[in-house]
Amino acid sequence: MDRFQAMKIFVRVVEARSFAGAARELRHSPPAVTRAVAFLEDVTGARLLTRTTRSVTLTEPGARYYAECKRLLADLQEVEATAGGAYAKPSGMLTVTAPVQFGQMHVAPIVGRYLDQYPDMSARLMLFDRVVNIVEEGIDLAVRIGHLADSSLSAVRVGEVHQVICGSPDYFANHGMPETPNDLNGHRMIAATGSSASLDWQFKSSVAGGRSIQVSPSARWQTNSIEAARNAALDGWGIVRMLSYQAAPFIAGGTLQTVLDDYAPDPVPIHLVHPEGRHAPAKVRSFIELAGSVLRANPLFNYR
Repeated sequence: MDRFQAMKIFVRVVEARSFAGAARELRHSPPAVTRAVAFLEDVTGARLLTRTTRSVTLTEPGARYYAECKRLLADLQEVEATAGGAYAKPSGMLTVTAPVQFGQMHVAPIVGRYLDQYPDMSARLMLFDRVVNIVEEGIDLAVRIGHLADSSLSAVRVGEVHQVICGSPDYFANHGMPETPNDLNGHRMIAATGSSASLDWQFKSSVAGGRSIQVSPSARWQTNSIEAARNAALDGWGIVRMLSYQAAPFIAGGTLQTVLDDYAPDPVPIHLVHPEGRHAPAKVRSFIELAGSVLRANPLFNYR
């Protein structure tokens, strides 16, 4: 069996999460798709996929093999394009994931510009407030806000945001402003988190040599929605912590104001993350180039 063809079939099975779905997309018979994957498992000596009646998922060796297959097939595509005298330009489907609010506010407009710039491309934007396994879920690129765990993924830093503590002018008029992080224990706190009323917030004092401070104020108002938490703060109920880009329009409009700015913790980086490294296909490289230039030019993400 042709190994490159088998790799193409394997990649489609992973991205379709289904042998039958890959067979339909490739217009192959289901037995042919099954034989191709079995052939690769024989060649590698490893089980690449875990099959159930409802889904197909990658094993740990399968995840590594999938990433290498994507890289090799992208290399082959570019070699063929070069040999044929064609210019390797972005084409096909690009799948991008991002946090929900950041994606809505800042990634979706970039996707629109990208599609205008590359008419042979289609795009799928998947918004989740969780860390997505982009290899297992067949995603080309992820926008990540936060410090990255060590991994084999490639990352391009495109900006940073800050944690800000804020409330409405009416709230501060009625309850006073906290002057130190410990003062938060005497205020009405809104927690935009999951399940616990206990908050562990880190601060750094710019007036005490950068000394770290942790406070754990109790929050009577809890929600897993940043929009609900922000609206509660806008209504004057209490104080909330948000990322700077989430609060920026309301701070600029005067409906929210920040406190404890002298105790701001270190900034949180924004990265574009993808699995292919320097062998990323043209569609990924071109999106990184566009998104990087747009995000780096935005003063919301550039504090240096």
